[in-house]
Amino acid sequence: MKSLLLTLCALFAAHALSAQSWQPSAGHTQTPLWPSAIPDARPYNGPETVKIDDKDLVGGRPWIYINNVYRPTMTIYAPKTNSTGAAVIVFPGGGYQILAIDLEGTEVCDWLTARGITCVLLKYRVPGEAKLPKSGAYPASPEALEDAQRAIGLVRSRAAELHLDLHKIGVLGFSAGGHLVAATSVHFDKRLYPAVDAADQVSCRPDFAIALYPGHLVGPARRFDLTPDIQNHITSHTPPTFLLQNEDDHVDGVEQALSYYAGLKRAGVPVEMHLYAQGGHAFGLRRTNLPATAWPELVETWLRTIGIISR
Repeated sequence: MKSLLLTLCALFAAHALSAQSWQPSAGHTQTPLWPSAIPDARPYNGPETVKIDDKDLVGGRPWIYINNVYRPTMTIYAPKTNSTGAAVIVFPGGGYQILAIDLEGTEVCDWLTARGITCVLLKYRVPGEAKLPKSGAYPASPEALEDAQRAIGLVRSRAAELHLDLHKIGVLGFSAGGHLVAATSVHFDKRLYPAVDAADQVSCRPDFAIALYPGHLVGPARRFDLTPDIQNHITSHTPPTFLLQNEDDHVDGVEQALSYYAGLKRAGVPVEMHLYAQGGHAFGLRRTNLPATAWPELVETWLRTIGIISR
């Protein structure tokens, strides 16, 4: 009954906001990433809207997504007790067209904060369901990576205020957000945009990276070759990485994680990968009878083994 009530509340909220921009739950405030001009800003095909998918159910429930994000924000979810000092910046997926804001966003923050980890939910720029010129992954479109670099720098610059360890700030993303995890992991030596304030003077390198059913890492032929923007920038300084994907992922294909795993291994980057026969794509944290959906426990164990949270 409680689950049904939560779902009904989410449905009501999504319909109420269908013509408005997304707002976090009570007690949380989203803040703009950019203090003034947004780099590489371009026209969008309408205002930001919040919609609900009640046909493609995940875990038996609908999910909420955002269209036309042209004003990026971040929302901080702090643990109520037993803070570990670690933080994770979350990149929801959606093919760089939409953001699955609850399934791969707020639900993740509920899990992380319950484990004493500060969650920072990034609402990065996506153009909406109708494809526009320059839409998609970096380097075809720089906007999402600019927003991610900026968010990491902002969180690190506010580490003392947020009671964070400067060396325990990581990223986690799903699908297209998984690609953004890889992009931030290899493109951190130089910002894609001119520095705007002190937050852009600190490192935007993640200390650890978690990519779940990532996409956009290999070419359209889906051979086991990483795209040059990823392959040519992997070094031994790429952060320790956790990967998970399913062999029956027919959206992005298992070649994505396998190819990135191989590239990281060649560079000597510590990497842990979990590959399952079944589980499909875009399941977030919602449990099914398939073992792949137990991934949060695997991530928690991995975070302990690399020293991000205590054993």
